[in-house]
Amino acid sequence: MKIAIFTDTYSPQINGVTNTLERMSDYFSGNEIQYKIFAPKYEADGDREAERFYSLKFHFYPDCRIALPNIFRINQTLSEFKPDLIHLMTEFNMGLTGMRYGQKNNIPTISSYTTNFSQYTDYYGLDFLKQGIWDYMKWFHNQSRRTLCPSGEAQRLLAQNDICNTGIFSRGIDASKYHPSKRSNLLRSELGIEGKTAFLYVGRVSFEKDLDILVESYNRVKEVYGNKAVLMITGDGPYLPKLRELLPGDTVFTGFKTGNELAEIYASADIFVCPSSTETFGNVILEAMASGLAVVGADAGGVKEIISHRKNGMKFTARNSDELTVCMSELMENIGLRTQLAQGGISHAASQSWEMIIGGLLRIYEGVLGDRSREDASQFKEGKLSA
Repeated sequence: MKIAIFTDTYSPQINGVTNTLERMSDYFSGNEIQYKIFAPKYEADGDREAERFYSLKFHFYPDCRIALPNIFRINQTLSEFKPDLIHLMTEFNMGLTGMRYGQKNNIPTISSYTTNFSQYTDYYGLDFLKQGIWDYMKWFHNQSRRTLCPSGEAQRLLAQNDICNTGIFSRGIDASKYHPSKRSNLLRSELGIEGKTAFLYVGRVSFEKDLDILVESYNRVKEVYGNKAVLMITGDGPYLPKLRELLPGDTVFTGFKTGNELAEIYASADIFVCPSSTETFGNVILEAMASGLAVVGADAGGVKEIISHRKNGMKFTARNSDELTVCMSELMENIGLRTQLAQGGISHAASQSWEMIIGGLLRIYEGVLGDRSREDASQFKEGKLSA
């Protein structure tokens, strides 16, 4: 099986799509599956091999780039590679290029839906764009043999907007990378959080992540518990200056972290908070669970499917700061519950290996190729295809 993958975001960017692509490429390489990735070029392209193309920043969503693909080069590369299937990881220029190549050369395409762009319009006063975004998503994804979603909630959202032939391609976790053993008393001392209950947020620091709700809730917790509580913010983004203004002076801003530094930060905290109601999956929830943290997340999007309330985490109604405050306060007070939820989270994360998840993706690939073979055989019988 030969797979061509088109994406508008890739290494060195760090996000859900790039993390998934790295795991896919590792799996494919380890299992002798031939693949090629077509991606934007960045100022520094990182250490991941790909066919790179000049790109411009996409200001509405900085994790994606507006690539300017060289069609001649793509045609030449793919005519030599001869892919069996094309996987479109994103819906922008690179995804469109892959779609058109598949249509022109009669190669089946699969697309992935990973970001709820229409919901982002609610946060920026751009409601008038919402229907247009869904119209485009419907046009794009319904041209694929299958549209893969990271969660059942995302799949239901697509069905509501008339996007057909969907399937689930969930996300996994590397439990050797994110692990409670990475907890560091030295790091806690360096960050000034020793002897305190440390709440942690990891992710893009932008308004659509519902960080205003986290600010409201944490400030209330801080009023009650004072120096016993501390909040760590790990990440970067346009909302960071405002966040520094709104949060107490002892809040720890670590900046953007990756690799072992990020794993140590996770494991060295106590409680993880994900206020976002726009996640189609919520990779950070699995990372926090694997790291041994009690997690609190919004009962929305993909997060609601990962967290079983009071078993492996706690959920609160999306954008309800009162409920989030109650969850955070209870976990401050009840160390036994915190430990119980952390153990439940570790168990859940252990069941979500990338090996299993990508094995399921391959079965989807094989199913699409099998459908295609049967269609070709049927058309050959009817005389629509020549030998």
